[in-house]
Amino acid sequence: MDLGLAGSAAVVTGGSKGMGLAIAETLAAEGAKVAVMARGRDALDAATKSLMAAGAPDAVGISVDMSNGDSIAAGFQEVQERWGALNSLVHTIGPGDGYFEEMDDAEWDAAFALGTMSGVRSIRAALPMLRAADWARVVTLSAHSIQRQNPRIVAYTASKAALSSVTKNLSKSLAKDGILVNCVCPGTIVTASFTENLKDILAADGLDATNPVDVMTWIDDNFHQPCDLGRAGLPEEIASITTYLASRRNGYVTGATVNVDGGSDFV
Repeated sequence: MDLGLAGSAAVVTGGSKGMGLAIAETLAAEGAKVAVMARGRDALDAATKSLMAAGAPDAVGISVDMSNGDSIAAGFQEVQERWGALNSLVHTIGPGDGYFEEMDDAEWDAAFALGTMSGVRSIRAALPMLRAADWARVVTLSAHSIQRQNPRIVAYTASKAALSSVTKNLSKSLAKDGILVNCVCPGTIVTASFTENLKDILAADGLDATNPVDVMTWIDDNFHQPCDLGRAGLPEEIASITTYLASRRNGYVTGATVNVDGGSDFV
């Protein structure tokens, strides 16, 4: 299927690692020019090389502090100067986690700065370029926890719920411009950072944090939130649906909140 991405321009925030990198690589493989935004220079340089190898006609890694509005604006200004217009914006940034009793006001503020306001600021900065393009799409990444609550990630979930609401609202206000706006809600996804953070915890239960079946076993045992397929997901499984929604081929899906979670008991 030709997604109509050849020669288009895309930005992926948080695109240097994990799901963001998988999305950026998929866009590149479809022939899009791709800019990835994140903080770490080494990871950005590695991602840029990977995108060029995947087939991107142009790729750039832009160092951006997604908790800082001025830094975000400067990052998108660099895209403006490089390409002039933008077809696809995929926003993947999320905050840390914690239980309610453990979090003070500063930590709540930080969670919303990354989980909600980074998306608001990125979309606002990108809009002039999206409007200048022949076609444009916006996709945000939220989380299935906005519908299936987990006390361990209360501020993360609240900030992602706010981002989902903003996304839905923008799908209405930007429809007149022909800009399609959608939200993807990943379930439990086995990324490198997930494995690194939880490998010792799962190992204590005799489980492998790189094994999607073992990961879902641990999720079910500890949080009682299984999925119908009986395994966790992989970054490329988020990338495929996100890339479609961010593509020209998607001509009629807007305002959707798409669960990519292996099947669950919510709608």
